[in-house]
Amino acid sequence: MSLVFNLKDYQGPLDLLLQLIGNAKIDIKDIFVSEVTDQYIQIVQNAESMDMEEASEFIQMAATLLLIKSRSILPVIQTEEDEEEDPETTLIRQLEEYAKFQQLATQMQDFEQAASRLFAKLPDEFPLPPPVYELEGLTLEGLIEAFAKLSARILAREEGEPEQRRVIHLDQHSVSTFMKDIMQRTRKGSVGFASLLSKSPSRNEVVTLFLALLELLKQGRLKVVQESNDAEILLMRNRREVKTDAE
Repeated sequence: MSLVFNLKDYQGPLDLLLQLIGNAKIDIKDIFVSEVTDQYIQIVQNAESMDMEEASEFIQMAATLLLIKSRSILPVIQTEEDEEEDPETTLIRQLEEYAKFQQLATQMQDFEQAASRLFAKLPDEFPLPPPVYELEGLTLEGLIEAFAKLSARILAREEGEPEQRRVIHLDQHSVSTFMKDIMQRTRKGSVGFASLLSKSPSRNEVVTLFLALLELLKQGRLKVVQESNDAEILLMRNRREVKTDAE
């Protein structure tokens, strides 16, 4: 008996692809030599009662998979001027980064559940270890909550936009490029988190930027400040990074 998939049960095309990859028990990099891409396209084709606005991302991904499949069949002429990342590499990178974000979200849920089962202890009796992330005015949970609110605003904006012809493309952003951009733009002072995004960012772009921010915090190169719950999240270099850059 074949499995039945409802697209409304998934956060987006990457979520569905990861589910199919998990069911097939294969590595993300093996997606193009498996039946996963054909399964995805078949699911989108057979989907019923899909609103065009909701289905647009799934249809875009199906078109991208068809493009990649055609590239594997037809000869591709390479030119010296063609230095852009090929769609296969881009999609694999996006899947790997989305999988990391899902793992992070699961870990945060596990931490929250574990914390709810613990009794509070006096600080003097059980001193807490020094924080890993340098945050001022907010906790790591607060940072994740602020990110979730930003994602919700982007989703609401997308749903409110009039239906129009859409251009099929893949985001060219990566965690490493965002990390370089953040460190470059914080050389002269603090910058707002939202200002690092493009004018009409996709949810994938927001997720990638958030992963880059977490990695810089983990490395101890960045400091995050929020004066109040509704204030803008500011990013700035920590003292060690500023001193190193000055030298």
